[in-house]
Amino acid sequence: MNNNNNITSTQIIQRNNSENDDTYVQFKSQQKLQREQSQQQPQPPQFSDLIGYKLYFPPKTNKVIENGDEKLNQDAILEKRHQFIQLSLPLFREVCNESIYAPDENNTIPLDYQLLRSQIYRAEDQFEIRLRDDSEMVINCLGVVLYQVLYENVSESQRPKRKINIRIFHFEPLLQLRKLKANLIDKFVSLKGTVIRVGNVKPLVTQMQFICVKCSTRTPTQYFTEGKVTFPSNCLGNGCKGKIFEPDRSTAVTIDWQKIRIQEDVDQKESSGIPKAFECEITDEMVETIVPGDIVTISGVVKVLRADDTGFQNQNKPVFLIYIDVNSIDSSKRTSGTGGKIEITSFSLKDMYGIKEIAEHPNIFKLISNSICPTIYGHELVKAGLTLALFGGNPNRSNGADRNKLSVRSDPHVLIVGDPGLGKSQMLTSIYHLSPRGVYVCGGYSSTTGLTVTLLREKGSGDFAIEAGALVLADQGCCCIDEFDKMTDEHPALLEAMEQQSVSIAKAGIVCNLPARTSVVAAANPVGGHYNRAKTVSENIKMSSPLLSRFDLIFILMDKPNTEKDHIISHNILNLHSNGPGSNKKRKPQQQKQSLSSSQYTHEEDLDKSLPLKEKLLITHGQEINLIPTIILRKYISYAKKYVSPRLSEEAIKVIQKFYLELRSKSTNSDSMPVTTRQLESLIRLAEARAKLELRETVTEQDAIDIVEIMRDSLLDTFEDEHGNIDFRRATGMSKSGLAKKYISVFNKEASKTGTSTFSKQELLQIVKEYKLPFENFNDVLDGLNNQGMILKSGNNKLTITR
Repeated sequence: MNNNNNITSTQIIQRNNSENDDTYVQFKSQQKLQREQSQQQPQPPQFSDLIGYKLYFPPKTNKVIENGDEKLNQDAILEKRHQFIQLSLPLFREVCNESIYAPDENNTIPLDYQLLRSQIYRAEDQFEIRLRDDSEMVINCLGVVLYQVLYENVSESQRPKRKINIRIFHFEPLLQLRKLKANLIDKFVSLKGTVIRVGNVKPLVTQMQFICVKCSTRTPTQYFTEGKVTFPSNCLGNGCKGKIFEPDRSTAVTIDWQKIRIQEDVDQKESSGIPKAFECEITDEMVETIVPGDIVTISGVVKVLRADDTGFQNQNKPVFLIYIDVNSIDSSKRTSGTGGKIEITSFSLKDMYGIKEIAEHPNIFKLISNSICPTIYGHELVKAGLTLALFGGNPNRSNGADRNKLSVRSDPHVLIVGDPGLGKSQMLTSIYHLSPRGVYVCGGYSSTTGLTVTLLREKGSGDFAIEAGALVLADQGCCCIDEFDKMTDEHPALLEAMEQQSVSIAKAGIVCNLPARTSVVAAANPVGGHYNRAKTVSENIKMSSPLLSRFDLIFILMDKPNTEKDHIISHNILNLHSNGPGSNKKRKPQQQKQSLSSSQYTHEEDLDKSLPLKEKLLITHGQEINLIPTIILRKYISYAKKYVSPRLSEEAIKVIQKFYLELRSKSTNSDSMPVTTRQLESLIRLAEARAKLELRETVTEQDAIDIVEIMRDSLLDTFEDEHGNIDFRRATGMSKSGLAKKYISVFNKEASKTGTSTFSKQELLQIVKEYKLPFENFNDVLDGLNNQGMILKSGNNKLTITR
C-alpha cells in the first residue's frame, strides 16, 4: 500500500512538472536525495536543476491557466525549452573545455552566429530556424546553459544575482530596411543602416511588487515584458480580493533603456523616394555607445506597437508601428560590447580581384580621374582634385597616450566656381555616387540644422533627441553641396565642421560634440551668372574669407570660346544622343575598348616625367581606355582609405617645402598673408592622397610634383586678376574696385558730416582706419581714384572729393 502511494505521488509530481515551473524547483531536493541513495553516477542536470533557470524564465505568479488550450500551449512551450537545453548543454560543456566563455565587465557574453551554426550545432539541429522564429526562447535557453556551465561549480554566494546578457552578432542574411514588412513580425533579423536620431537614456522597470490598497498585502513580484506594466488582477490576501494596487517602488528593478532611429544606408537607398527609417530600442550596456551618424549593424526581434500608444488620434484604428527590439549592435566607429567593430564596406573575393586589376594599371591616376563623370569632357585637373578628395590623407588615429595630441584634419575640401552649364553639378553627383559614404544636398533647400544637428522633441515624453544633419551623416565620407552660393546664411555653420571636423551643439540643456570627418565638395555659380575676373572669388560668390581659406583647392571654370575644344565637346554631346552605330561607345564604361597596348603604355610612361600633369591625364583624340564601373571604383576607394597610410619621403618633403616657401615669399612681398600653414597641410593631405590612389605606402617625389601642379593651377585661378597678373592681395576678400567703392562711400560720409570735401592724405588714412577698412593698399587705391576723377589732388598735399 505504501509502495502504491509512493508511485501515485510521483506520478502527480511528474504531471505538475509540465504545468508549473515552480514544481520543478520544489522537487529538486527529492531528486538529489534519490541520487544519493541510489549511489549511481550523476546524471546530467534536469530541466529544473539548472541554477540560472529562474533568472531567465521567472515564474508567472499572476497567471492562472484555466483553459485547456492554454494549458496545452504551455506544455508545448516547456517541452521546446527542455529539448533545446538538453541539446545545447553538452555542446557548450565541450566547447568551454577548449575555450572559456566568460562575461565581460558589462555581464555580457557575445556569441558569433556563424560559429554557433558551423561549429557547435549541426544542420539537423535547425538552430537557424529556431533562432529566427523563436529567438526569445533560444537566447534565454543559451543564457541558462552558459550560466550553468560557468557557475555550476561555484558556491551560491559567489554566483551573480542577475542574468548574463547573451548577444548574437553576425546574424545572416543582412536585410535591407525597405524589406522590413509585416511578414517579419516576431522574427529575428539583422539590419544595417545609419543612425540619424538618438534619444535620452531612461530607466526601464523590469519587475516590481505591488501593495493592495485595501489590506496592505504585498503581492508576489510582477515581471514586465516589452516595457508594459501589468497590475495584479486581484489581491491574494485572506478573503480580500481587492483590485486596487499601489506600486512598491522600493522593490523596482530597472535597466537602462534608449531609443534610436536608423535610416537605410547609401548602398541600399533607391534613386528616388524617401529613405526608409525605423525606431530601435536598446538596453543595458548598449546604451550610449553610438551617436548620430554612426553606421551600425543591428540584430534583434521585429515587434509592433499600437499606433494609439504613440499618442496618435483615432485609437480605434487597427494600425501598428514596427520597431526593433535590439539584441546586439555593432558600430563602425567604436566597440559596443557585442564582439567588435563592423566594417563600413566588406570586400568579397571578386572585389579583391577587381582592386588588384586596377592597382596593376600603368597609369592609375589617369584611369580613375577619367572614370569620374566620363560624360563631361575636359577639366582634367578639376577631376584630378576631386579624385584626391575621394581618397583623402592619413587620418589621425590618436589613442591612449596620444589623446592630447592636436588633431589635424585629413580630408581635403574642394570648391568649384564657374559659369553655368559647365558640368559642375554632374561632377558633384558623380562624386556622391563614388564615395563609400556620400551625402548630396542642394544649397537652396538646406538649412543650418539640416547641415549640422537638429534637436527634436520625442513623442510622449517630450524629451529632446538629437538628429544628425548632412555633415554628420557624411562622416568618413564625402558631403557634396550644390548651389553653394545660395546658402550664405548657412556658411558660418560650416566653419567648425570644415576645419575641426566636428559639429558642436548647445541648446535646450544639451551640450555635445558630434564627429563630421568629411570632405566637403561644393559647387557655386558666380553672382550675375558670369565669373568676373575683376572681382575676387569671395566677391563673385559672396563668401567670407575664413570659409574660403578652408578649401584646399579652388577651381574657376570659365566658358571661353575655343574652336578645337568646342568641336570636341559638341561631338561628344551629339554622340550621347545619337542612335547610330558606335554611339555611347565612348562614354559607357561597360562598352569601352582599350586601344593602347601595354607597350604603348610603357612608352607613354617613359615620357610622363617630362610632361605636365594635365597632358598626362588628357585622353587624346582617338584614344580609348576602359573606364572603371562605379561599384568597383567605390570598393577600390574604400580599400585604399582603410588599408593604405602613405608617409612622405625625403624627396617629397623637399618639393613641398620648396613650393610652400616660394608661396610665402610672394605673399609677404605683396603685403598680405594668404599663405599660412593651412596651405602646407593641404599640400601634405593631397600628396598622401596621391600616393594612396596607387596603394603605395610612400609619397614619392613625382607625387609631390603632381600636387604642386594642381595647387599652382588652383592658386592661379584664385589670384589671377582681369589682366592675367598674379595678385596675392586678392585673397583678402575684396578687390581693388570693391575697396575703392568703400573708400569713396566713407569719404562722402565724412564730407557730409564736416561740411568740407577737402582733406589731407593723413586725414583720409585716419578715416579709413576709423571705419576699419583695409589700408595696406591705401596709396594704390587713392591713385586709382585719382585716375578715375573721383579724387582730385590740389596744392599743399590736399585731396578733394568730387562726389
